Amino acid sequence: MTRPFRRRVLYLPGYDPIPPRRYRELYRREGAAQATISGYRLDFGARRDRTGFGWGVTGAFPQGEAQADIEVLVWADVVAGSMGRSIPATYGQLVRTAWAYIGSGALCRLMRLRRGPVIAALYPIAVLLAQLAAALALAGLLWWAGAVWLHWLPGLAAGLAAAAALLWWFRRIDGRIFAYYLMHDYAFTAQDGGAYPPALEARIAAFADRVAEVLAGDWDEVLVVGHSSGAYLAVSVLADLIRSGRAPEDGRLALLTLGHVVPMASFLPNAGRLRDDLRYLSARPEVAWVDVSAPGDACCFGLCDPVSVSVGEPAGRRGPLVLSGAFTQTLSPAAQRALRGRWFRLHFQYLCAFDRPGDYDYFAITAGPLRLADRFAGRAHSPGRIARAVNDWPGRKDGTP
Repeated sequence: MTRPFRRRVLYLPGYDPIPPRRYRELYRREGAAQATISGYRLDFGARRDRTGFGWGVTGAFPQGEAQADIEVLVWADVVAGSMGRSIPATYGQLVRTAWAYIGSGALCRLMRLRRGPVIAALYPIAVLLAQLAAALALAGLLWWAGAVWLHWLPGLAAGLAAAAALLWWFRRIDGRIFAYYLMHDYAFTAQDGGAYPPALEARIAAFADRVAEVLAGDWDEVLVVGHSSGAYLAVSVLADLIRSGRAPEDGRLALLTLGHVVPMASFLPNAGRLRDDLRYLSARPEVAWVDVSAPGDACCFGLCDPVSVSVGEPAGRRGPLVLSGAFTQTLSPAAQRALRGRWFRLHFQYLCAFDRPGDYDYFAITAGPLRLADRFAGRAHSPGRIARAVNDWPGRKDGTP
């Protein structure tokens, strides 16, 4: 009897403080829905390897059966540590982050790619400034009223107290507005001009060690999935892994990047490490790399080739293959209406079920019996791919390969 295809999936989320069990719940719920729609079977359970956090899934597809162990590469603690900012500190982040993108010229170059993610990046700045303006207007009104009816001093005290209370209330309801969350996200990327902070460098090294450990096992495919900000982190993880000589050229290693925001980091002046990683990984035979995005996802750089727009066309380039999630085709009109205006939910659609599935099926890719390279063998880039070199910054100044 032929054994089922065996895959190990290492999922690297974006800038998200939520616990990893939420990804397990999402995978099980959406996977069951996709299996019903597409006519295959998925069964969920525990992993055989209990290292880290994850889950197991077995699948029965027309091409055969498969077993997958899925593990989340957790950096939510690093994210949470960067979000614990006071209201004044967040406004300080706003000024520094705006200057990092405007002063370096990155914002102008980003506008030449896609307007959607740039508007999404400007959203928290506009909302936070509007909140501050409302608080100052309230303070001024109470100060004036106090000066007219009582004395300017109690009016000023009442105004400042009311302004502080209003700003505190805005912060409290940010779970519905996401202005503070997005501000922390962009500030985290822009700190030090796009260079990885030490805590993140340490986590990238740990993730590379983990992928190397998994590659030593008896898996038919080791698939690294990077979503959103996790896409460019996955690039650096695999670049470090291959540079260290720990990735055999046996066709088992694959990278799937989803809804990437690579230019938000790679266009910053001190992101030379990331630009070198993009250039290096794109030419390596050890990894099969497929990038999936969608122009309809306003939180990503849809169909922007993450390598070409950041560093041009490197010599010997092999990847990534840039494909469209084609949300307007793979989601029914009713599903599209239900997602209208829900930017964050749409940004997670890559990890969810499609009611009109096309070539891209997250659950068939992660739980099915075909390697990523075999599934998309012979495919060309999707029409509409943006591949013009827009970024002007070079790689690392020290010339590290």
